[in-house]
Amino acid sequence: MSTATAPASSTAHADALRALEARYGTPWSAPLPAWNETLDSLLAHRSVRNYADRPLPEGTLETLIAAAQSASTSSNLQTWSVVAIEDPERKARLAALAANQSQVREAPLFLVWLADLSRLEAAGQRTDTSIEGLHYLETLVVGMIDAALAAQNAVVALESLGMSAVYIGAIRNRPEQVAAELGLPPRVMPVFGMCVGYPDETRPAAIKPRLPQPVVLHREQYNVPSQVGEIAQYDEVTRAFQTSQGQSAAGWTARSLARWRSAESLHGRDRLRDALNALGFELR
Repeated sequence: MSTATAPASSTAHADALRALEARYGTPWSAPLPAWNETLDSLLAHRSVRNYADRPLPEGTLETLIAAAQSASTSSNLQTWSVVAIEDPERKARLAALAANQSQVREAPLFLVWLADLSRLEAAGQRTDTSIEGLHYLETLVVGMIDAALAAQNAVVALESLGMSAVYIGAIRNRPEQVAAELGLPPRVMPVFGMCVGYPDETRPAAIKPRLPQPVVLHREQYNVPSQVGEIAQYDEVTRAFQTSQGQSAAGWTARSLARWRSAESLHGRDRLRDALNALGFELR
């Protein structure tokens, strides 16, 4: 049964509008057919890189994993795993492998989410069953999607409990070294990391505006003509946000394209195919 309800008062309606306008950085004009606390939590998401020196309650990790395992998974294959790291020295080593990001060291809990084909391979070997399909790119993609769905469920859960998180894609900068640090068996890939903790209220994170809906929402068929003007408007919104955060006002287009300017811009991830081969993925 749905728990969604239309805003019951002008105050609730105003709160919903503020949440939507913060997410896009522009006025919201579409109707609000329903609203609830889940939507409040989802639209309030922000990447938090500063954490309070506060331990997580006992049972937090297990609760987050239960939420993660409640996510959809292709054909119930469950081709993901996660390694939880709380040891300060191991977090420091992983931070060094992930572009020296201080939040990896500072967060009380660091999770490394994995595309994991090793379980199915072992099951095939135990039962003398052909596992040729495991060696194709499609199966690795399934594992990566499974890991992402599970991780986002965990984020929704932890934010509902007053905690915050930030994804660490730089865990893929040096995947072989991360695999060695975590003792990963062959055919297991570190997809991304995630810092988890209580936000440092003295250094609050802001809600970053997203692309306008006409850029990402296409009805019936992909709509190319709407892109240019909407993205130009979004560049203005992004520049204003960047200025408010004390950043250079580069806009979304320039900053995004800079990420793909050259192989060096990938910070080691340009050799991901070689790294995957080293980790035991044949990628037929």
